[in-house]
Amino acid sequence: MSPSSLEKPLVAPAFTSISGGRKAKNAFAALLVTAAFVIAVIPLVWVLYTVVDRGFRAVTNAGWWTNSQRGVLPEDFGGGIYHALYGTIVQGLIASVVAVPLGILVAIYLVEYGRGLLARITTFMVDVLSGIPSIVAALFVFSVWITTFGFEQSAFAVSLALILLMLPVVIRSAEEMLRLVPDELREASYALGVSRSTTILRVVLPCAVSGIISGILLAVARVMGETAPVLVLVGYTTSINTDVFHNNMASLPLVIYNELTNPEPAGQLRVWGAALTLILLIGLLNMLAAVVARVAAPKTK
Repeated sequence: MSPSSLEKPLVAPAFTSISGGRKAKNAFAALLVTAAFVIAVIPLVWVLYTVVDRGFRAVTNAGWWTNSQRGVLPEDFGGGIYHALYGTIVQGLIASVVAVPLGILVAIYLVEYGRGLLARITTFMVDVLSGIPSIVAALFVFSVWITTFGFEQSAFAVSLALILLMLPVVIRSAEEMLRLVPDELREASYALGVSRSTTILRVVLPCAVSGIISGILLAVARVMGETAPVLVLVGYTTSINTDVFHNNMASLPLVIYNELTNPEPAGQLRVWGAALTLILLIGLLNMLAAVVARVAAPKTK
């Protein structure tokens, strides 16, 4: 064999062609992912720009946040959204008071104690609740709470429907956070003679608290924008109502629905203003969830 033949890179062309093919496929995949991202973002940016453009005039008015619509005529530009903002927050808080502790307890049972038939039934029911539309939850509460037990339509009935929608979100988020806690921490606690309940309270929950709180805030943000429960279970009022068990109570989705039938420019301004207010409220909760997750995360050296 001649020295010149030894110097020829016999396999170099093959490696060069493979490398070029991989680079082309990688560039094509990156192009597809970028295009999919742009296509998904365009409608979101468009909707956000439209709501801000048409509702900015309403939310920048100082009276928008401190006044209700009591005594305001359909063609008047006065009044504000205070009564609806109050109703939305109150209904969400009532739902949270019930759904949060119950959801966390169910998640602890599924992760730490759940075995056998009862755990499988619980998991199945959580999956069913996760897929229930909001109108079905509202009709269920209407048939049981109002038709069967005879209670009147109220903000509390709305909160009962929101509990059904919020509960599976809290359970799933808390369950996933608890499963991320390493088993070694539990075993070390058990090796020191600590009981299971104390281990859950002192070891498992502190490690998962940041993710659990984030899931709770995201669940609250989700149910605050639900429209079907407020349309079925409570009526609209232009005044503030502090009694959650009696009479009508306004909310941001109800304002949007009610003012859609108002052809006056003032009514359309209130529609877009209420929509922007709801977006700001949900965005604030999402930002709070991100901050809490960062601050409450366990510090490592």
